[in-house]
Amino acid sequence: MATSSLNKFTVPLAANQSATSQGLLMPKLKFRFRVSFENFGVSQPTTELTKQVIDFTRPKLSFDQIELPVYNSRVYLAGKPVWETVVCTLRDDALGEVTKRTGEQLQKQFDFMEQASASSGIDYKFLTRFEVLDGGNGVHEANVLETWELYGCYLSNTDYADANYATNEPMTVALTIRYDNAIQTPDETGVGTLVGRTLGVNTTGTGTQS
Repeated sequence: MATSSLNKFTVPLAANQSATSQGLLMPKLKFRFRVSFENFGVSQPTTELTKQVIDFTRPKLSFDQIELPVYNSRVYLAGKPVWETVVCTLRDDALGEVTKRTGEQLQKQFDFMEQASASSGIDYKFLTRFEVLDGGNGVHEANVLETWELYGCYLSNTDYADANYATNEPMTVALTIRYDNAIQTPDETGVGTLVGRTLGVNTTGTGTQS
C-alpha cells in the first residue's frame, strides 16, 4: 500500500513537539467573508449593503509608545491602543440602494441640507460585523470561522470614486470607517479573550494575574 506523503507538506517539528506529522492546516481564504451593519442609515434592511461588498480591510491595532529615558539607555512601554480605520468598498448598484443608505448615514452624522450636526455620537454611530466563512451556501449553511465586531463606528471618509469610458468595471463607493473598539468573537478567541490583568509589584513587571 502506498504511503501518503501529504502529512509532510509543512515545516518539520522537533522530535519533542506534538503533532510532528500534522500536515498543512487549511488556511482562511480571502474571498470567503461577509460584512453586515447594524444601525447604519435609516432604511431597512441593510443587507443590500452586505450583498454589494467588494472588499474589506481587517482591523489594524497599534499602541502609542511611551519612552522612559534611564541612565545609559531607554525603556519602552505600551501606551494607549489605537485602532486604525478600515475601508469597505461596495459596488454602486443601478437602483441606488448603496448610495441611498450611505447618504442616510452621512445625513445622520451631519444634515447637509440644514447645516445641522447630530447632538451626540450615539445618534449616528453604528456597528460593523466582519465574518470569515468556510464556503458553505444554500442548503449547506456557512460556518463562521472568525468574527470581528467594530463598535462605535462612523464614516470618516466616503469616496464615490470616478467614472471612466475606458474601463469595464462597475462604479464603486468606498467607506472609510472610524471606530472606538473591536472585539473578536465568538468563543473568546483572539482580541477580547479573558486572560486576566497582570498586576506588577515593581518595574520589572513581576506579579500575579487577577
